[in-house]
Amino acid sequence: MAVDVEQLDDPHAVLRTAGAFLAGDPVRHNLILTLLETRARDPETGRYWVMSTGAEGSRSVIGVALQSPTTYAATITPMPRDAAVAVVDAVVDAGIDVPGVMGEPAAAAAFAGHWTERTRSVAAPTAGLRLYEVVDVIDPRPAPGGPVPAKPTDRELLVSWFEAFAVETGSPPEAATAAVDRRLPAGHISLWRDGGEAVAMTAVSEPVAGVARIAPVYTPRRLRGRGFASNLVAHLSRRVLDAGQRCMLYTDLANPTSNAVYRALGYTAVDEAVRYTFTTKS
Repeated sequence: MAVDVEQLDDPHAVLRTAGAFLAGDPVRHNLILTLLETRARDPETGRYWVMSTGAEGSRSVIGVALQSPTTYAATITPMPRDAAVAVVDAVVDAGIDVPGVMGEPAAAAAFAGHWTERTRSVAAPTAGLRLYEVVDVIDPRPAPGGPVPAKPTDRELLVSWFEAFAVETGSPPEAATAAVDRRLPAGHISLWRDGGEAVAMTAVSEPVAGVARIAPVYTPRRLRGRGFASNLVAHLSRRVLDAGQRCMLYTDLANPTSNAVYRALGYTAVDEAVRYTFTTKS
């Protein structure tokens, strides 16, 4: 099929063009929807591509890709192979470099494979993720302490924990401060405190198309295995559901402990995602 690729630099334009497509599968598209909504509120440099097919005047969107900030890997929605090939061609022909791609396994593999052909580079899978959704929360074994909203006085601790989470998951740690400064005033971050000590952290994204995402979830190594994060995630998940929203999260497939914990809380698998890193052949 013939695929048309439109490159945009305005997240508002992407939402106008592809908003209905993205909202049609709000759980699988939550990450991109959240990023677009965030960029629309708080502008930051980015590149966006919308793939469509069909006759002129009645084209249907079949995929969206974005790179924001422009030093990050591309994030893509599930899309047909032809769409993944077409967006790679558009990116390469425009002289744009992306250091990697993350998305649903088939789409990400098609993107990575064609990228290596067009650029004579190497693509290596560096992370496997699983997308989970919860409908009914199962209470974990109680842990001492309780949940509290994070306060401005927690900022330094939160930045260090966001950075530690990024290092453990292979995300860019330099984004930690900006994430905390954006999410803390909005009331998105919560802590579990035991005897006055902060022992675990998580955050909930602003709901988009009726879906909220829990991330990141972090407990310092010395405090793990005590149920602090499990209880905090259960508390926030129930709060999201009670507000009439759907609740989802991503897990690292390399971490069997966290996957088991979320399944025990009632989360069920919806899909997977793979991250590839691109390097130039020497």
